[in-house]
Formats: sequence, C-alpha cells, structure tokens
Amino acid sequence: MSKYEQIKDLKDEEFRRLTGVKKATFVRMVKVYETALNKLKKLSGRPSVLSLADHVLMMLEYNREYRSYFHIAQSYGLHEANAYRCIKRVEELLLRSGEFSLPGRKALQDEAAMNEKVIVVDATETEVERPKKNSGGTIPAKRSTITSKRKW
Repeated sequence: MSKYEQIKDLKDEEFRRLTGVKKATFVRMVKVYETALNKLKKLSGRPSVLSLADHVLMMLEYNREYRSYFHIAQSYGLHEANAYRCIKRVEELLLRSGEFSLPGRKALQDEAAMNEKVIVVDATETEVERPKKNSGGTIPAKRSTITSKRKW
C-alpha cells in the first residue's frame, strides 16, 4: 500500500498538518506533475514503483520536514539516489509550470512596505561540486622528466 493511500482519507486539517498543503492543492500538484511528465515523454528505463501522488508526497515531506534523502528513501523503500532524482524532478517540473512558485523579491518588498511582516527562510540542501574521480585533475609526470640515479 502506498503512502498516499494511507493518508488520503485524513481530514483536510490533518492532511494539511502532515503535508503542508491543502488536499485540493495536493491534487492540483499531482495533475500538473502528471501533465508535465506526459509532455516530456522521455521516461526510459525501469518504471517507478511509486505512484505520481507518492512522488509529490515525497517531495513535500522533504521540503516540510527537512529529512535527509536517506531517511525518505528508507521510508519509501527506495535507494537514496532514486529518492534524490525523484524529488528534484518533481520540484523542477512544478516550478517550471509556474503555478507553484514563490512571489519574487519585488512582490515581497511591496508586501513588507504595506506593514506586513514577511519572513522567507531557505533551508534546503545544496549540492557541493566535487571533482570527478580520475578526471585528470592531476597531471601525471612524463617518464622522460623523471630523473634516476645513474650508475657510473
């Protein structure tokens, strides 16, 4: 039984407490994600074990609870890398749709100017660039430049 199947019968208030969004918003997110995936039509490889609703739910859990990819992957029965790819894909496609993006800086400043207090906190994980293994980051010395002790 999928995670979404377990929580879909919760009351609206409890669903919002768990996911951070209303049921109607969640259903809209799943529809937008599904249409975006259908437009891509580039899903090669093994099909996902999880439903599209579980993909969106996984992304919401990550953003709401700030759990690590390892913990989310364990609760969904996935590998950590698959959880990462799934969450990033859902975030990217929902943001690309334009329906679920935060207002820009100017809009937030205008609201703040109207004596409303607005706090925006960014607490997401960021990728760290690391050199690839054996990518040629080091230059090996040529044999002709290596000096050896000569015996006379």
